[in-house]
Amino acid sequence: MRIAEVSRNTLETRIAVSINLDGTGVSKFSTGLPFLDHMLDQIARHGMMDINVEAQGDLHIDAHHTVEDIGITLGQAFARAIGDKKGVCRYGHAYVPLDEALSRVVLDLSGRPGLEFGVEFMRARIGEFDVDLIHEFFQGFVNHAQVTLHIDNLRGDNAHHQAETIFKAFGRALRMAVQSDSRMTGIMPSTKGSL
Repeated sequence: MRIAEVSRNTLETRIAVSINLDGTGVSKFSTGLPFLDHMLDQIARHGMMDINVEAQGDLHIDAHHTVEDIGITLGQAFARAIGDKKGVCRYGHAYVPLDEALSRVVLDLSGRPGLEFGVEFMRARIGEFDVDLIHEFFQGFVNHAQVTLHIDNLRGDNAHHQAETIFKAFGRALRMAVQSDSRMTGIMPSTKGSL
């Protein structure tokens, strides 16, 4: 089982994350940000990963530090759980619709952090949640998971639908990338010999 637990404690946040890449989509979230909990649940459910996140942050200031640090810690846990990446598919992609919204996510477990974020949200907030923080979450994740991630919202009129298609597609793309390829057992999916 590819499992990891990571804690991150700063003067701004206290984050604990556990992840099982070979799970069944079971999740538990306590971040103080209900919309973020809902989006993290999409990653777990559609990625078929068990993910637990407990976070305490300086929400009296705003949600920025908490969201970013959850992305960082989840990225660290993912990197630890995936290990040396031998035998995995490496690449993943998904298109996900929700009513009028459609998003595409493509990723590479490249060992190099990179984020291309092509999303123009139709409004600045979803309830109390600042949509700018979605970029911060994914930036934190890619920096510490060491993945290349392209996110594009292709269409959408409803910001909630836009966000949800992004997180669902991200979960499905991760699920594809981490799958074992029986033809690659023990083989590094790179001509360099390392990722």
